[in-house]
Amino acid sequence: MDPELPASSPAMSTAGGTDGAPERRLVFAFYLTGHGFGHATRAIEVVRHLIAAGHEVHVSTAVPEFVFTAELRSPGLHVRKVLLDCGAVQSDPLTVDPLASLEKVQYHQTAVVPRESILRTEAEWLRSVKADLVVSDVVPVVCRAAADAGIRSVCIGNFSWDSIYAEYIMAAGYPHRSIVWQIAEDYSNCETLLRLPGYCPMPAFRDVTDVPLVVRGLRKSRSEVRKDLGIAESTKVVIFNFGGQPAGWKLKQEWLPDGWICLVCGASDSQEVPPNFIKLEKDTYTPDVMAASDCMLGKIGYGTASEALAYKLPFVFVRRDYFNEEPFLRNLLEHHQSSIEMIRRDFLAGHWKPYLLRALTLQPSYDGPTNGGQVAARILQDIAVGKKCASDKFNGARRLQDAIVLGYQLQRTPGKDVGIPDWYSLNGTEIGAHPIIENTEKIKTAESCCEDFEILHGDLQGLTDTMAFLKSLSGLTGNELKDSEVQSRERTAASVLFDWEREIYVARAPGRLDVMGGIADYSGSLVLQMPLREACHVAVQRNHPSKQKLWKHVQARQLENTGVVPVVQIVSFGSELSNRAPTFDMDLSDFMDGDKPISYEKAREFFCQDPSQKWAAYVSGTILILMTELGVQFTDSMSILVSSAVPEGKGVSSSASVEVATMSAIAAAYGLNVTPRDLALLCQKVENHVVGAPCGVMDQMASACGEANKLLAMVCQPAEVKELVMIPSHIRFWGLDSGIRHSVGGGDYGSVRVGTYMGRKMIKCAASDLVSVSSTSDAPAQSDDYKEKGRDVLKSEASMEYLCKLPPHRYEAAYSKDIPETITGDAFLEKYGDHDDMVTVIDPKRSYSVKAPTRHPIYENFRVETFKALLTAANTDEQLSALGELMYQCHYSYNACGLGSDGTDRLVNLVQEMQHRKTPENGGPNLYGAKITGGGSGGSVCVIGKNCLQSAEEIAEIQQRYKAATGYQPIVFDGSSPGAGKFGYLKIRRRLI
Repeated sequence: MDPELPASSPAMSTAGGTDGAPERRLVFAFYLTGHGFGHATRAIEVVRHLIAAGHEVHVSTAVPEFVFTAELRSPGLHVRKVLLDCGAVQSDPLTVDPLASLEKVQYHQTAVVPRESILRTEAEWLRSVKADLVVSDVVPVVCRAAADAGIRSVCIGNFSWDSIYAEYIMAAGYPHRSIVWQIAEDYSNCETLLRLPGYCPMPAFRDVTDVPLVVRGLRKSRSEVRKDLGIAESTKVVIFNFGGQPAGWKLKQEWLPDGWICLVCGASDSQEVPPNFIKLEKDTYTPDVMAASDCMLGKIGYGTASEALAYKLPFVFVRRDYFNEEPFLRNLLEHHQSSIEMIRRDFLAGHWKPYLLRALTLQPSYDGPTNGGQVAARILQDIAVGKKCASDKFNGARRLQDAIVLGYQLQRTPGKDVGIPDWYSLNGTEIGAHPIIENTEKIKTAESCCEDFEILHGDLQGLTDTMAFLKSLSGLTGNELKDSEVQSRERTAASVLFDWEREIYVARAPGRLDVMGGIADYSGSLVLQMPLREACHVAVQRNHPSKQKLWKHVQARQLENTGVVPVVQIVSFGSELSNRAPTFDMDLSDFMDGDKPISYEKAREFFCQDPSQKWAAYVSGTILILMTELGVQFTDSMSILVSSAVPEGKGVSSSASVEVATMSAIAAAYGLNVTPRDLALLCQKVENHVVGAPCGVMDQMASACGEANKLLAMVCQPAEVKELVMIPSHIRFWGLDSGIRHSVGGGDYGSVRVGTYMGRKMIKCAASDLVSVSSTSDAPAQSDDYKEKGRDVLKSEASMEYLCKLPPHRYEAAYSKDIPETITGDAFLEKYGDHDDMVTVIDPKRSYSVKAPTRHPIYENFRVETFKALLTAANTDEQLSALGELMYQCHYSYNACGLGSDGTDRLVNLVQEMQHRKTPENGGPNLYGAKITGGGSGGSVCVIGKNCLQSAEEIAEIQQRYKAATGYQPIVFDGSSPGAGKFGYLKIRRRLI
């Protein structure tokens, strides 16, 4: 047996024969997705071996025929043009358009609308060619068509479209969820999966056989390729490979190190290149050129990754947006020390030199088999003649892992790319991944934390998460990390972030649970918010620019440009769990336009350049706000480490906690005296103006001004803290995460806010009209005194700044009947001008709901005031019932606005079932109410109940029942902690050993 083959794969034999000639000629129907040439190149290798064994292969694909005929010329190859899936639609080589991929003329139109016709047509065609086996890479619908035709099918690939599209539906909307389930069902008709290294989770497949890398072989030697191109052996060469899409990038000579040559793949005929760049011919055999180069600059895909590994070519990659396949392939490359990431800003700006020079120091270590095409062909042949493939059946744990990761992808937040939990390992036999190791080490006590750091200011306050954060800092010892294992890139970057002989400032800000108030905050409502136990920690150190430790590419950029200037370097712990860059850096001069700070609009554009680093707007945006609003001048460099335990997209203000913790730490480091209230208002500006999310201020206020086990009562006009309301000892609040991702930057939240401000404008205009009418009215039934007071009320309503100042009875008496259910943007603008909101813009072509968004804050303010008053009432079941009823009313008002979700409704219904079910015990309910929180459209619900063991047990039961119904087990938020103002800050310095 070939020593490179898996034990389960027999040596290549013909179909039942042993003498080198096939016992019978097999017919393979090979369906190939039209997404990218990488699929075609690996398919060609499999097809090549099938044809060499004397079999017939019919390839059905949208890939141009010449891609196959240029490589294979055989009467046994037939190429049939057919489009059965669309892959991922790219707006440019680095950006996928999720909505276009799912809808428009793409997957929905390509495979969903004509589904029945496709199934009939393909089943008939498969019978007509007398196919013995259907092979799919990785077209979903043909697996079902093969089953309909009574033909076995096999898939081959490193990903499946259900896992890819799982991410897209979060950007495109929930109606597309059915696409993912349909694709998974189609794949379930497949007999087995031939799984390639660098694979994504694929729980739809019941059986799996792992095969080696499928790699194209070389035709020419390195010296032959260089001779043909006129390049000396000693010249350093980088191959520029971004797939078959011409990008129109204007390449410049100075982007390369002196003496280097860049070979450009896929350039258009009209593209001009500098003298140190060479355009390769369209039919250039890429593997030969890769093997003749010293490194590659491009985007990660299966073809580029597998061939870079096979030919030990250092790979400098630029991330793609919404590309679920990438993080798994990236892990494969990084495990074999084959890649480094180039930040997209540096790529587009031409700061290539430090990355290319760094690539030459890599020592790629992949030494695994690369004969996956041959192995796959052997397995396909055996399956076609009826032999049972000795596959590695998915054990329960493995399929569960895949399902959990896929479920995680289905609940993503748009713009935050796919997450890979750290326990999810790749195939250990392929890449030698480390086994899952449980971390059983307990958190150090406050005393042991202080062994590593001298606390010069502040108090740990017994907070175990702060102790854990200091513990994580103590694991960073300058240039070397304590652990001998391979470290994540974020920890490697963090290890050289700080000068340990200088002071570091640490701030902490919690997430918040919206008990009552929610989206009424921007209408001036009273809100009640509880700071959560989960919090974000930020460590900041300032240094003179000449003494700042710089990452290599930052140092090279400064040397290229103006020399030493103040910079900001940020590391975000936890970013390795998502496909976003773990680091961010910028020159502080990027925030200046002459002698003034840049506009907020320019800042938004700046952070949108690279979506994988857009998260940095929440962090470094605080710097711009301090410069613009307070006139702070930052002349020192800054190192910032962010570590947040507040889950993203759960409706518990993860973004506010990052903003508040960052600004608190920066203020401490620079000696700025900013009150917690003012700090919250400044952080709201970060969210509104730099990030571009139209949120109110309650999130930042709760994170900055809250106290443990108290509700922050605040009137958002704009941010007046009324009092801190102690939570009665017999009452308890929980948060339950629905698993449906929430984003205040989403369209639903913004459109509801627009509708609310439209309603306010309509009421103000109606009040003005009533003032005019009342001044000319001489109705005898009304006294002059009554008329005068009525006019005063109308005048007040005509100049109303906050909608929540309108009492419900006035709304119903004077305005309700005239507020339309909906109105189009252009109709509103024509009649009323503008809606007078500084953070949202009316789309003239859009229809907005108005009545429900207008009614909600008016009644919500009344509900919150009543809720607050009831908290101090006597401890009775009636008190809890009334509090719960107010929460239910709030929840259904959210739904009327269009901000509900299936998940949050299900959780609220489960609470109601618990509340009203009959129990053998002679006692009343333990849970009394629930409501959706924050911006709505998913996220979490807040639950109120008795502070007793039975309540906690019922919360746990709701968790399990929700999981049984949806497959997702909710996170429970239970407990409280101090806000950033109460915590203050820590000033620490590592103890000298």
